[in-house]
Amino acid sequence: MTPRVRFGVLVALLAGTAALLLTQDASPTAVREAVEAAPAAPVVFVVLYAALTVLLVPGAVGSTAAGALFGAFWGTALTVLGATIGATAAFLIARSLGRAQIERMAGPKIAGVDRWLTDRGVGAVLFLRLVPLFPFSAVNYGAGLTAVPLRTYVAGTAIGILPGTVAFVGLGAGLDDPGSATFLGSLGLLVALSGAGVVALRVTRPRHDGVERAA
Repeated sequence: MTPRVRFGVLVALLAGTAALLLTQDASPTAVREAVEAAPAAPVVFVVLYAALTVLLVPGAVGSTAAGALFGAFWGTALTVLGATIGATAAFLIARSLGRAQIERMAGPKIAGVDRWLTDRGVGAVLFLRLVPLFPFSAVNYGAGLTAVPLRTYVAGTAIGILPGTVAFVGLGAGLDDPGSATFLGSLGLLVALSGAGVVALRVTRPRHDGVERAA
């Protein structure tokens, strides 16, 4: 999927969400009540999130929406599940297609991810998830081109994405009360994670020029 197509998908999702908000009672409480009345909603959300992850669509919007739809706890659980399934699928796709096709699909940053994981080994998966030096989708496909075991990759992904997921889902869950502890705490966590990513990138750049160019 080209960047233009991915952007189009994201715009379509945002437009659909906006249309829903304009035609319905869009308060978080009303939205959650509507979701609770649809038993299949959690399954649909997980499948959709996983599919969008495979298609390289940024997950921040979906994660925030999960908080508004399902609340902080279930929103986090469903987002981690959907993201992990999608990340695993992308990993397996990369291993089946090979480097040439994945570089055409995901871009040149894949090479930097490959070098990063190869140089640092298994712990790099968890580190890259906790401190987002590379886009989530690039890591998914890049990891599939390395020798990282599938089991290690899945475990590192599920654990590593938890802090960022909690932050974005918390923002969505606290939209009805921006002054709440949930919203402010999530915002603070997001800022802290972003700051940690900047610091980590500066620390590691001098040692890995290839990663610097790819970042």
